[in-house]
Amino acid sequence: MVSVDNYEVWFVTGSQHLYGEETLHQVAEHSKKIVEFFDEGDRIPVKVIYKPVMTNAEAIRDLVLAANAKKSCIGLITWMHTFSPARIWIPGLTLLQKPFVHLHTQFNRDIPWSEIDMDFMNLNQSAHGGREFGFMASRLRKNRKVVVGYWQDDTVVKQLSDWSLVAAAWQDSQGAKIARFGDNMRQVAVTEGDKVEAEIKLGYNVNGYALGDLAAYVNQVQEQEINDLIEVYKEEYNIVEELLVNGQYYDSLREAARIEVGMRAFLEDGDFKGFTTNFENLYGLKQLPGLAVQRLMADGYGFGAEGDWKTAALLRAMKVMALGKETAFMENYTYNLQPGNMQELGAHMLEVCPSIAAAKPTVEIHPLSIGDKADPVRLVFNVGPGKGLNASLIDMGNRFRLLVNEVEVISPEHDLPKLPVARAVWKPLPNLRTAAAAWILAGGAHHSGFSKVVTAEMLEDYAEIADIEFLVIDSATKIRDFKKEIKWNDIYYKIR
Repeated sequence: MVSVDNYEVWFVTGSQHLYGEETLHQVAEHSKKIVEFFDEGDRIPVKVIYKPVMTNAEAIRDLVLAANAKKSCIGLITWMHTFSPARIWIPGLTLLQKPFVHLHTQFNRDIPWSEIDMDFMNLNQSAHGGREFGFMASRLRKNRKVVVGYWQDDTVVKQLSDWSLVAAAWQDSQGAKIARFGDNMRQVAVTEGDKVEAEIKLGYNVNGYALGDLAAYVNQVQEQEINDLIEVYKEEYNIVEELLVNGQYYDSLREAARIEVGMRAFLEDGDFKGFTTNFENLYGLKQLPGLAVQRLMADGYGFGAEGDWKTAALLRAMKVMALGKETAFMENYTYNLQPGNMQELGAHMLEVCPSIAAAKPTVEIHPLSIGDKADPVRLVFNVGPGKGLNASLIDMGNRFRLLVNEVEVISPEHDLPKLPVARAVWKPLPNLRTAAAAWILAGGAHHSGFSKVVTAEMLEDYAEIADIEFLVIDSATKIRDFKKEIKWNDIYYKIR
């Protein structure tokens, strides 16, 4: 379900006629070679399209209008090869509705010290032209990413590649439909929010559906569809004996498969990209969707438990950024407060995506003390070690805040034989004391989007495109400074 194959970014080069037609010809040839490099193999995950060199306001305006109108165009890479008078960019930049990145590079990597002359200087003056263009983008208050360095450097390519995935996630969010099965968990605050403002700022729309609407789909599922899906389960997972044919709970596995087939059909028919459930709203279902939700997330759907539509939409965006890999719904659950070895265990009662599993998950069934329904089937697994992060989208009343905490995921130091859920253990950066305090001070939710692929820089780029607040808790975070940043941001968003 997650694919960026049909997306493209336009490579736009700025120059002017002052230096003559031969220089403009060289600028165009250099631009084409850069595009060919970026578009080769999988350096950039979306198609990079060369556009003619821009030398006047009318051409820039027409290009911007074309980019705005083309759904497959997710943004622009702009490069000032020579000096491009910034006033010619005003009509275009003021109309631009797509994200853009300013690539501050030059065609040559090194200065040809023994041969450099004024012809070379006139042609290769990105250091000059980039500042002129940068001034106008700043003067117009245009949010954008700036990438600096030689265009063949791995770091530059990685930044552009990641930015293109962020732009793809932003495009995917525009008009995205999030289904809420039932309402939010009663009396809970942080999962609530302004859905109208979310559609204005972030592009997606959220609507509620009765559980009876879903139950109707579940009740129409054919037995052969269930049989076919169980064969898939057997191929992809280890299934405990009691859930297999002749096992005590084989009917429960069949019911879990029935729910998955019905839920998948509902989401596909409605062209949804994310959804929420709530254990307090289970009318018409025999068990809380566990396995179904986990597998739908693995296919790229965003999800939020207890009606948390903000996390569902955020997770879908993160899934696009990660191309579906190692990204999941998560909840902060419990701590290990051992001195010198403080850790956090993240999990949920059922719904954690198996894309982050360290090994082949196990299909199990266990009682659930809430929801007042039959014991639900779920995937159980651990998450392997590595770098990761948790991200939370919060409605602060007058703005949305995207909060990120970088973490070091570790393997559980002990077996967890009595914990029948998917789980991850991590050490928050810079440490649990600071990270937890900063998260709480920022109003971070207990739900998050967890990823071992998406980076803080990518989410910062997303916040820039959306023009929302961004806060990060990382190895450099100090509580005193973090509190000041929150206060400064409060002032900024009151006077802007």
